[in-house]
Amino acid sequence: MAGLGTRLLPATKSQPKEMLPVARKPIVQYVAEELVGNGARDILFVTGRGKSSIENHFDSDPELERVLAATNKQDLLNQTGVKEFAANLLYTRQAVQRGLGDAVLCGESFVGSEPFMLALGDSILGLHAQSKTITRMREVFESQHASCVFAVEEVPREETSLYGIVEPARIDGDMVGVRRLVEKPRIEEAPSNLAIAGRYIFSPAIFGLIKQVKPDKRGEIQLTEAMNMLAERGERVFCVKLPPGEKRYDIGNYASYYETFVEFALADPEYGAGLRERLKTLLK
Repeated sequence: MAGLGTRLLPATKSQPKEMLPVARKPIVQYVAEELVGNGARDILFVTGRGKSSIENHFDSDPELERVLAATNKQDLLNQTGVKEFAANLLYTRQAVQRGLGDAVLCGESFVGSEPFMLALGDSILGLHAQSKTITRMREVFESQHASCVFAVEEVPREETSLYGIVEPARIDGDMVGVRRLVEKPRIEEAPSNLAIAGRYIFSPAIFGLIKQVKPDKRGEIQLTEAMNMLAERGERVFCVKLPPGEKRYDIGNYASYYETFVEFALADPEYGAGLRERLKTLLK
């Protein structure tokens, strides 16, 4: 969670983009639930100035619990997924916004000598985060004795300049060996249409390489540079394609945010059908 959310101003002026609602839940709750659904039991949130609402959201609220219980609305509290959240939640702060690589470094003492998962807080995998992609990534990480495995999605060629793009070494079904990564290439120079999809598994070796990355012209430490270093020194780096029908919802700008909200709202079991009929009327 290394950004300032400037593309979503003014909505993100006083709240982090990760707390913007998508249908019934804030984005960050979908991400946390996805991690738990893929076996995570300890989650470290890397936050920053102005993001205390993330910690508040997952905290216990005795007054809210009392009121909902007294009014026979316990089901509403259950829907938050907070009271019974099956993971240990910890928090640390990125003191200065210096990019994703620097944000990852904030978790070094938390990780220790163990491999770890990384999920970006502004991307949801699958409708309502019902994704098992991280589990598949973990299978590849272990079976291939990898140092890095990350998720990718196939994007239209004309959009490759918006993403970190993979140059494949070999392709074996949904598993792709990675030769290198190109950050936001020109369309005609993109080595493929496989774009990084905001989910990673790393060995702790990544920390030492991030420390070697020089800041870019914006003063940010790019994680993709450290990942390229892994590949260049002969480490085993792979990516896993999102399965057919599974979509990445990138809440990075208003266009994608609006589309995501509408799609999730239309899938709501209680209100989706009524919203669909209302939209038909509005679109006439």
